Amino acid sequence: MSSNTIRVPNDLAKAKIVHMILDRKPEDALQTLSKFYNVTPPEIVVGTIKGKRKTVYAVYVQKERRIYAINSDIFYNPFIVLHEFYHHIRTKSNVHRGSEKHANMYAQGFIDSYKKIVEQIVRNTTKN
Repeated sequence: MSSNTIRVPNDLAKAKIVHMILDRKPEDALQTLSKFYNVTPPEIVVGTIKGKRKTVYAVYVQKERRIYAINSDIFYNPFIVLHEFYHHIRTKSNVHRGSEKHANMYAQGFIDSYKKIVEQIVRNTTKN
């Protein structure tokens, strides 16, 4: 694994993380992910950052280890929470912040795993 590669949980673990966020437990999701990556979890708060107020839904501030969201509804958006968490783990692993493209791919991977697991559950329950 290269120093630029971020390891990721398996599909079931990723699906559980997405479920926690959708279940209005983003702090639990961030805690679980932080344990996986052996980092201190970021705080997630409502607030804005000067210069970013109208351009983004959320932003990660490295020196504060905090994810700022424009409103509390953002806390329950798995894509945004996971995108910002990606920036957190990139800074904690002493690797550059990581591109927006990579943060998007990281978050999308969790969403895809969630969809895959839900589809498997639906298929298995309709067979019975």
